[in-house]
Amino acid sequence: MNEMQLYDLWIQKAIDDKDLQDELVSIKGDSDAIKDRFYRDLEFGTGGLRGVIGAGTYRLNIYTIRRATQGLADYINGSYTNGSVAIAYDSRIKSDVFAKTAAGVLAANGIKVHIYKELMPTPMLSFAVRALKCSAGIVVTASHNPAKYNGYKVYGDDGCQITLEVAETVINKIGAVDMFEGPKFISFEEGLSNGMIEYIGQDVIEDYYKNVISQGIHTDLVKDSGLKVVYTPLNGTGNKPVRAVLDKIGIKDVTVVPEQENPDGNFTTCSYPNPEIREALELGLKLSYEVKPDLLLATDPDADRVGIAVPDGDEYVLFSGNEVGAMLLEYICEERIKLGTMPQKPIAIKTIVTTQIATAIAKNYNVELIDVLTGFKFIGEQIGFLEEKGEENRYIFGFEESYGYLAGSYVRDKDAVVASMLICEMAAYYRTCGISLIEARARMYKKYGVYKHQLKSFTCEGITGMERMKEIMSSLRTQTPESLGGLKLIAFSDYMASETVDKVTGAKTKIELPKSDVLVFTLENNASVIIRPSGTEPKIKVYYTTTGETHEVATASYEKIDEEFRKVLGF
Repeated sequence: MNEMQLYDLWIQKAIDDKDLQDELVSIKGDSDAIKDRFYRDLEFGTGGLRGVIGAGTYRLNIYTIRRATQGLADYINGSYTNGSVAIAYDSRIKSDVFAKTAAGVLAANGIKVHIYKELMPTPMLSFAVRALKCSAGIVVTASHNPAKYNGYKVYGDDGCQITLEVAETVINKIGAVDMFEGPKFISFEEGLSNGMIEYIGQDVIEDYYKNVISQGIHTDLVKDSGLKVVYTPLNGTGNKPVRAVLDKIGIKDVTVVPEQENPDGNFTTCSYPNPEIREALELGLKLSYEVKPDLLLATDPDADRVGIAVPDGDEYVLFSGNEVGAMLLEYICEERIKLGTMPQKPIAIKTIVTTQIATAIAKNYNVELIDVLTGFKFIGEQIGFLEEKGEENRYIFGFEESYGYLAGSYVRDKDAVVASMLICEMAAYYRTCGISLIEARARMYKKYGVYKHQLKSFTCEGITGMERMKEIMSSLRTQTPESLGGLKLIAFSDYMASETVDKVTGAKTKIELPKSDVLVFTLENNASVIIRPSGTEPKIKVYYTTTGETHEVATASYEKIDEEFRKVLGF
C-alpha cells in the first residue's frame, strides 16, 4: 500500500484511540504530514521500538505496540513452555497505556504477565525479569529523549536487552503480523481478573534495594559524614527508589527540586530531560546555589543514567560521564583492595567510545578491562558470560561515557539507583578524608594524565536525514582523512568491515566484535575520533578524545580537530 492507502485504512481501523482519530482527521489533505507518518514502518531495532507518539505506521501508538508485542509473543511461545514477561514503564506520555496494551496482547497469547503497579526505573525491570525467572521483559520508555518520543525496549530471560540474534527472530515474527487483524488482545482488566496479569509485589522491590545496597563499600561511614545532597529525578521514575536507597544508607539531608519531583511526561521544565545536558540541570543548579549541597544528583526519566554537579569555590561544576565513571572505577578498585574485598582476577567493562583513562586505572590495580561495542547491553552480555562460568563475582564495575554505570551483577543494564548511591558514598567517604570531589578528580588526572573528551551530536531528521547519515559514513570509508587538527592518522578501524588498518605499516588486524556501523580514527598523542549513527535517535554522533599535560593543552587540541572534522562532515 502507498501512504494514502495506509492513511485511509487507519481512518477506518484505528478506532480504539480517540487521540489517533483526532490526529488523522487533522492531517486530512496534508500530503507531507501523511507521508511522514506512513512512508515506512517504525523499525524494531536491536533493542525494540522508539519513535514519536502519534498516528501511523511510523509512529508509536497502541497499534504499533500491539503488532510488536504479537511478534514477541510468537517468539516466546515458540521458544518457551509456560512463558512469562515482566513489564515496567516510566513517566512518559501514554507509557502506562502502552504497557497495559502490551500486557493485554501477551495475556491473550497465554503468556503470564508480571507488571509493576506504578512507574519504575528501567533497571528494576531487568531485576524483575531475573527475580521472577521470566522469559522476557518489556519497559516502556524513551529514556532521555524529548517529550514527543516514547519507546518499547525488550529484555531477554537473563535481564539483559535481547541479543542481535533474538532481535532478528522477533523482527521476522513482527513482519508476519498484520497491523490490525494480526494481534490477539484482551483488556488489561480482563487479564487481571483471569489471573494472566498480576502486579509485582513489594517483596521484589525490597529485594532490589537490598542488592543495590550490597554494592556499597564504605556505607558504614556515610551517615556520620554530614553529606548534603540536592536531587532531581527530572520528572521521571527515580524519585522514590533513589531517595529510598539514600535514606537506607544514612543520607538524610536530601533536598528534591520541587518542580521536577513528580512524574510529568511533558517535561515542562526541561525540554530535553537528559542529565548529560546542562539545561536539564538548571533548576537543580539554581537550588544548589541556595541550599549549598556537597553534591547535585540528576537522574533521567527512566533512571538508568545519572549526572552530577559539585561545588568548586562559589560555583557548581558539572562532571562528565567519563569523569564520574573513571572516578568510581578508581574508588572501587582502591577501596576494595584496602578492605580485602577485591575478587581474584577482577574485571571491569567499558564501551569502545568510553574514556581510555580507564585503561590506565585498570592497569594500575591489575584489573582486566574489557572493551565492548556501544550499548550497555554488551556490558550486560559480558556479565552473562561470566555467570555461565560461575565467575560473575569477578565483575566489579562497568560504565559508558553516556552517564551509565553498574556495580554488581543483580541487573544487566545501567542503573542510576546504584550509581547515585555509590557517587554519594564516594563523596561522603572523601569528605571524611578531607577531600572534595573536585580534589579527587584533580588527583586522578595528576596520577594518570589529563584526558579531554567531547561528544558532538548532529541531528538528521526525516527521510533526507537518514540518507545523509548513510552518505557521511560511506564517504569516510572511501575518503579517509590522513590527519586531523595537525595530528597524523596512525590507525583506522571500521567495525562494519571488522578490520583495523595500521596507517603506518599497512598491517590489517581483525576486530573480534560484532559488526557495527562505527568508524575509529586513531591519531597521534593518544587522540582519537569515533563516529557512529545513533541506534535510537536521528543523530550522527562524534566522540573526541585528546590528551595533554594540562586541560588547556588537551582542549586546544580538541578544538583544532573538531573544526577540521566538522568541515569533513559538512556540518
